[in-house]
Amino acid sequence: MSSHNRQTRLGLAALLLTTCLGASGLAQAADEAQPKGKIEARSELFAKDHADQFSSWKGTSESKERTDALADDPQMVVLWAGYPFSKDYNKPRGHFYALTDVRETLRTGAPKTAEDGPLPMACWSCKGPDVARVINEKGEDGYFKGMWAKGGPEIVNTIGCADCHDTASKEFKEGKPALHLSRPYADRAMTAIGKPFKEQGRFDQQSQVCGQCHVEYYFSGPTKAVKFPWDKGTTVEQMEDYYDEIGFADWTHALSKTPMLKAQHPEYETWRAGIHGQNNVACVDCHMPKVQNEQNEQGKVYTDHKVGNPFDRFDQTCRNCHTQSKEMLQGIVQQRKDAVTEIKLKVEKQLVHAHFEAKAAWDAGATEAEMKDIQQDIRHAQWRWDFSIASHGVQMHAPEVALRMLGTALDKAADARTKLARLLAAKGISHEIAIPDISSKEKAQAALGMDMKQMNSDKAQFLKTTVPAWDAEAKAAGRLAQ
Repeated sequence: MSSHNRQTRLGLAALLLTTCLGASGLAQAADEAQPKGKIEARSELFAKDHADQFSSWKGTSESKERTDALADDPQMVVLWAGYPFSKDYNKPRGHFYALTDVRETLRTGAPKTAEDGPLPMACWSCKGPDVARVINEKGEDGYFKGMWAKGGPEIVNTIGCADCHDTASKEFKEGKPALHLSRPYADRAMTAIGKPFKEQGRFDQQSQVCGQCHVEYYFSGPTKAVKFPWDKGTTVEQMEDYYDEIGFADWTHALSKTPMLKAQHPEYETWRAGIHGQNNVACVDCHMPKVQNEQNEQGKVYTDHKVGNPFDRFDQTCRNCHTQSKEMLQGIVQQRKDAVTEIKLKVEKQLVHAHFEAKAAWDAGATEAEMKDIQQDIRHAQWRWDFSIASHGVQMHAPEVALRMLGTALDKAADARTKLARLLAAKGISHEIAIPDISSKEKAQAALGMDMKQMNSDKAQFLKTTVPAWDAEAKAAGRLAQ
């Protein structure tokens, strides 16, 4: 590009500052200066030109039903004692509900002011294109600094077009994907594992776009900025080494006083370790296949944005590679899921006992030196368990990886309990440590002394008063489509 042309482009950018220029330039040469413009977070504004994609995206609203994971498995309440996930954990729904669900979960509390509440701003980071917009406008420090409630009037559009596409680009206007990484921290993470986005082909870029959110991450530094722990690699052991080296913990367990790690949703990591990722089967191949618009006379083919179970689109997904019947493949996947679940529950039982036994050891006068190795075993066992079960669809992505991780988790939990038995004996305790009744979510929460009635009451009031005020402010500022 000549100096004259570059100056002309920059001059036009200054005149058109209020137009939707977006984060263009990811497909440009690295040395080209790219002006910052406004990122349009309102997906409805792209519905006319991308009707099929928008209509199918709205189909993610069909997953209305919530499934209470804690009610299904109350042992998890104990494993997350002292952490927000012990309050509330529902299985994921469609992209349409991402914003609703983060507002309504008990984990985000019931803040009354922008400075109130238990969680930082970073908890919005996977919930919609307004995140990219605010980062673009205020920088990463400006976005991350502060508590979650600060973002209430700003992060108001659920996961949509500008999360994955450079919607202001010429390519997007021409109907091309124009994929880009809208989160700078995701771009840095991909570079850290030797896969900078700009240098990747279609297959890798498609999966990296999903990998902006479907990953393990933690909150780093004084602003609690999002960072992927990939400096040493993306396996569970490599991330464990990374966390141990920097001395990071998500929280201290309420019973065992162990500095714990909470896995988020490491689908990208388990996918790339599994057979599909190893064979260049991208996320979109299974979850967003190419389909034909039967209502269109031309039979236009487009990417289905109703992200969901591949078996729902079997002929357009699995059938492209597999010759087996749908029923046969479903049976195989169910077998793998059952195997993962079986060991998962065994690990949980061992960890529940370990946490209560560790509490008994502390109560008996154990020292930090005596508990150090025990806590490390508990930390590593639960991290590997959590990494396995937090990776949604791991029975499809990498069942052998999940089973291996759960096997090592079981070993480490057993090591912790063996050491605890010796320590308790040295303290004069030879009897079995009793476990309270945790047969239901409610009983487990009560056993931990959690005031769920007050939490639910506070949340109801928050949803009745604060959330409508957020939306009203956003509409007045033009951040929501009218």
